[in-house]
Amino acid sequence: MWPIQLQNTGNSNDKFKITLHSQNRMKLLFWFFLAFLLCAHAQAQTRYDTESIMRIPVQLDTFVFRSGFEIKAFMRRVQNDTTFYKAFKSMHLVPFTSKNSFTVYDNKGNVTATCNNTARQLIDNRKCRTTQFKDQTITGDFLKKDGSYNYFTAEMFFSLFFSKTPVCNQSDVVGDGIEQQGSSRMEKSKYELKQLMFNPGAKVKGVPLMGNKACIFDEGESYKYKFSVKEATYEGEDCYVFIVTPKPEYAKETVYNTLTTWFRRSDYSILARDYSLSFSRLFYDFDVKMKVNMKQMGNKLYPTAIHYDGNWHILTKKREHMVVDMTINY
Repeated sequence: MWPIQLQNTGNSNDKFKITLHSQNRMKLLFWFFLAFLLCAHAQAQTRYDTESIMRIPVQLDTFVFRSGFEIKAFMRRVQNDTTFYKAFKSMHLVPFTSKNSFTVYDNKGNVTATCNNTARQLIDNRKCRTTQFKDQTITGDFLKKDGSYNYFTAEMFFSLFFSKTPVCNQSDVVGDGIEQQGSSRMEKSKYELKQLMFNPGAKVKGVPLMGNKACIFDEGESYKYKFSVKEATYEGEDCYVFIVTPKPEYAKETVYNTLTTWFRRSDYSILARDYSLSFSRLFYDFDVKMKVNMKQMGNKLYPTAIHYDGNWHILTKKREHMVVDMTINY
């Protein structure tokens, strides 16, 4: 069961007359993949931190407030976390089996195409990974006549998580940040998507008319959001839950509808993250929800469940609405 149910709060109806150039299309699409793509007490019990590194106060529940919680240090961890990214890199180094479901919907909510399969990642003695697929069933126009994927969402998912040919010399060392692998349009889009997924709140370039709307911690955007920290448990682990939601009066001006992250109290590793993002302009729009669950195995974290529900449209392109579910066992 997912730890939280996300709901979209609405899109902007601003109108712009503009022409979308072909070189920008791929950069736009990574947003729509998500992009892979984040209080139990009464209001009277609420406390507010006024010393955070942001000018907007952070709401703390009673337990967090009384525990001597250091909000400045916590906010630095939120913005500089590498545990989430490392978990996804780590899954490329070990064998796993995943049950995968891809479902495509039309504008009326009818299913038009599907792909269901089991993927098995193998690691050979050279430490190279390859993926074998079995029990695959496909309906509708999920594939093109040449066998390639007819939907960008599917192409992105398979490129990020699977490989039919050996991929070698990988590691889960995070280093100074996310690196771009190659110069193709797909690699550039994957790089931009990773920036958004693993460093939410940071600026992502390449999306026309987006400006700095993704920079939710910056002074120009943070005042539009409510930030809170509460104590909770996630699968038996004590956690700090960091929640970002737009203020009602700014709901139509923001990109993030919800960003919720479960940080394990003992070491601040991320155990789960839920996202809900939406944005609308005359020539493109998207409404994306994504949920990721993690699990500790040995001394490392690995993603164990990914849910994606994305609905996006670009002028001159057919609207794409796909739901993806992956359940991963190691």
